[in-house]
Amino acid sequence: MTILTVTHKTIYRYASPVAFGEHRLMFRPRDSHDLRLLDTSLAVTPPASIRWLHDVFGNSIAVARIDGEATELAITSSFRAKHYPLALQAVAIEPYAEQYPFSYAAEEAIDLGRTAERHYPDPDHLVDLWVRPFIDAAPGRGTMAILLALTRAIHGQFTYRRRTEMGTQDPVETLATRSGSCRDYALLMMEAARSLGLAARFVSGYLYDEKLIGGGDTLVGGGETHAWTQIYLPGAGWVEFDPTNALVGGKNLIRVAVTRDPAQAVPLSGSYTGPAGACLGMSIEVQVTAKPDDGG
Repeated sequence: MTILTVTHKTIYRYASPVAFGEHRLMFRPRDSHDLRLLDTSLAVTPPASIRWLHDVFGNSIAVARIDGEATELAITSSFRAKHYPLALQAVAIEPYAEQYPFSYAAEEAIDLGRTAERHYPDPDHLVDLWVRPFIDAAPGRGTMAILLALTRAIHGQFTYRRRTEMGTQDPVETLATRSGSCRDYALLMMEAARSLGLAARFVSGYLYDEKLIGGGDTLVGGGETHAWTQIYLPGAGWVEFDPTNALVGGKNLIRVAVTRDPAQAVPLSGSYTGPAGACLGMSIEVQVTAKPDDGG
């Protein structure tokens, strides 16, 4: 078994000392059967008081109240975890849901609620029209075959484009331009699934490459946070779909937070008070390292 260590460091720089409002941090994953959290740490400079809460989705949120003024704000979060991703072959769907269309059981449909509803305007039904050929082409209209085809189509037919601006691109725009970031791809996949009547959630986390895992401390991932989607399938539960990398089942994906909409999954947000134009920018460094489990 491999132990993964994730370190996420964010630095804001200012031209003159500024005061800070509360900052909301969404960096700590939830311990689960597929991710065993071993330890975590959080460091804020200047010093800050931290309080923890669970949001409406059950995600762990840290709220930092930062003391004094400074020309730099540095926030470093890290955790160690064992990852037990679900293999695609192990996704077991209830027989009644193996073919599309199907209906969720009444007791599940109530709790899935708005995760199965479309969230973004599509007056010309462009997402529906895009999805339809995948339904017709799937052998026996198999549910997993349809979802796999959608995932692979976004990965293979769209152009990945890193965007630095805030927010997520409208799904219709992503479809029209055939391009976007991981967040944009995840949102399009969510709306495509919802157009089929399936429940979908947005996932924020980290990506690593298990092919690079070897002996000793090995860098297996890094750069920035990653985004993908979960789709609820009876019998299998919430299954991970990453259209950016054509991954299904959680392999290479470290889940941190799940939300109904991408706007609810901002890893770090906050405010400052100071002269206009004081902010010089920010830098983000994410590293994922791995080492063999020594049995401890």
